[in-house]
Amino acid sequence: MLSEVDLDPDPFRQFARWHTEAGSPPEMALCTASPAGEPAARMVLLKGVDDGGFVFFTNYGSAKARNLDANPRAALLFHWPPHRQVRVRGGASRVSAGESDAYWATRPRGSQLGAWASRQSQVIASRAELERRVVEVAATYPGDIPRPPHWGGFRVVPAEIEFWHHRDDRLHDRMRYRRADGRWVIERLSP
Repeated sequence: MLSEVDLDPDPFRQFARWHTEAGSPPEMALCTASPAGEPAARMVLLKGVDDGGFVFFTNYGSAKARNLDANPRAALLFHWPPHRQVRVRGGASRVSAGESDAYWATRPRGSQLGAWASRQSQVIASRAELERRVVEVAATYPGDIPRPPHWGGFRVVPAEIEFWHHRDDRLHDRMRYRRADGRWVIERLSP
């Protein structure tokens, strides 16, 4: 059950509470649209959330990054079976180079090598070609690996966040936080 009195007035604190209770990996569905309006969805890892929004990292040449650069709006979906989900809708923009650098430094070496070697979303002749590129990058950077200029983060800044809780007979609880005049308004939505 989800009631107005149980909700934190801050949607980010409410999200943090549910996310902690779920105890699940930080996976989320990211939905974007091309400049022509063609939708695309994929799973990505949430790497940060604060009052500024929800952050993930990617290759800036990927389809998702190209979509967000051309059409900077996104939707996110978190699903925690069996009873909860959170939907987020808002604008998206690249995070600062400093923020990307800070996260890059925490990544395992193999992930760093892969980010240099992969031309994400591009056609590749074979797995062997990808593995050859990884070996070349490893030889180029035997020590610390710098962040590639084509890799970094995006932040989705929500215009609205909806918390959904399963109820019997499909009479689910749906509570939406919506920005209005610089503050969050909480509204109950019909299931």
